[in-house]
Amino acid sequence: MEESTAPVTTWAPGPQGNHDLRFAGAPSRTEVHIVALPLLSVDEMREADARAVANRGQEFLVSAAGTAVAYEAQLLLGGCYGRRVAVVAGPGLNGADGRVAAEWLRRRGARVELFSTSNQPRALRGYDLYIDAAFGLGCSRPYVAPQVDDTTPVLAVDLPSGVDADTGELFGSPPRATVTLALGAFKPAHVTGESVHYVGQRRFAGLGIVDSSRDAVVEDADLFTFVRFKPSDHKWRHAIAILAGSASMTGAAVLSSEGAITGGASMVRLTCRGDEDSLLNVPGLAVEVVRDPSSRPDERVKAIVAGPGLGAEARAWLSERLREVKAPVVLDADGLDSSLIANRSSAAAWVLTPHEGEFARLTGKKLGANRMLAVRELASRLNCVVLLKGPITLIASPSGEIRVVTSGTSSLASAGTGDVLSGLIGAAIARGHEPFEAAALSAHLHGRAGAQLPRYGRASSLPDVLEQLLRATEAPTPRGRASL
Repeated sequence: MEESTAPVTTWAPGPQGNHDLRFAGAPSRTEVHIVALPLLSVDEMREADARAVANRGQEFLVSAAGTAVAYEAQLLLGGCYGRRVAVVAGPGLNGADGRVAAEWLRRRGARVELFSTSNQPRALRGYDLYIDAAFGLGCSRPYVAPQVDDTTPVLAVDLPSGVDADTGELFGSPPRATVTLALGAFKPAHVTGESVHYVGQRRFAGLGIVDSSRDAVVEDADLFTFVRFKPSDHKWRHAIAILAGSASMTGAAVLSSEGAITGGASMVRLTCRGDEDSLLNVPGLAVEVVRDPSSRPDERVKAIVAGPGLGAEARAWLSERLREVKAPVVLDADGLDSSLIANRSSAAAWVLTPHEGEFARLTGKKLGANRMLAVRELASRLNCVVLLKGPITLIASPSGEIRVVTSGTSSLASAGTGDVLSGLIGAAIARGHEPFEAAALSAHLHGRAGAQLPRYGRASSLPDVLEQLLRATEAPTPRGRASL
């Protein structure tokens, strides 16, 4: 697909640990795809670095990276003059970035003390900031970081020193970063493994090193592509079917339907296992209740959402409803049954949305520390898109691509929020997004909305917040720039 007006991303720190984005005009509503920020393995990053050095020179890249680090440091400090800064710099390029940052801060009045890894103190006391530039991408041996006061912010250059960039495994005792500034691309250790407890807030400085990658982190700019409008739209063009809810769990049907409507579904055909009285709370606007629970989804729908609130005993009923359907299927909650998935007769794409417990039920084993590897393997084995919910949500395609969503918050751990997400994904598919793309965009939007809820917010509040966020992506501001 082509993109008519690509959003221009410039590095700058943003709220809640995410990069702030600047847009030179919003992208076209048609024929667009998600941009996302690159996520590379160690080998892939080294290849990208080598190409960049060949094209632009090592000195230029180190200067750019060090300046980005220094700018982030200045923001953490709230200003440079008179601030005490400790920089621990290693022998490689990570250390070179740290030394550039140290000089930049010194020229602006900071009192900087530069230590090499060979003479670093056991503890750093009385500093306003500690910059960890000891070992980044290529760390493969134990490293013990200096101890710091609890009140001293820590800025990690690319990665906290002492973690395996590919797996997130810890080597020794890494520092617990307040902020980690990823350089060139994110690495798996930013989003998986034990290292996620050490990276703190994630920031990103692209430096023009990586154009694209197989795996990527979804960004706010991608939300400008969420809802597509066409002059020829009518109620069946973006219609979806929802198989959700039972007499004891009607709320799931309501929340899934509201998520779908908010996400742009032109019509929702809802089939619920409850009686008619249990459907009184289902939103009437754009929702058509199918009164015959034995009926199958209409062939004209563009996506099917199945599972929320059906009850475990409904799997045989659900299997019959999904037999030979042609539209993509989003399976959630009680629909996440391995036999149902394995015996599907449809060639249509399926999206699975398990949380950690449901993931273990599908795989027969507990989810390990390397979540990226686990979700990639399950998507390949089941030939489905798999969205693994969590504070960091991972989406894998059957071909092995990964999308990472870091916008999730604890507010989304409350009951019913996943039902809204399933409806949102169904709507995105009906609006023309490929299932893998639809799952990634929906999860990021869902996380952004969750961040605006109280800590123990209600799932029923999500649709209104989602609506507000989507309106913010409908058009650029009068000055030609927009942001979330």
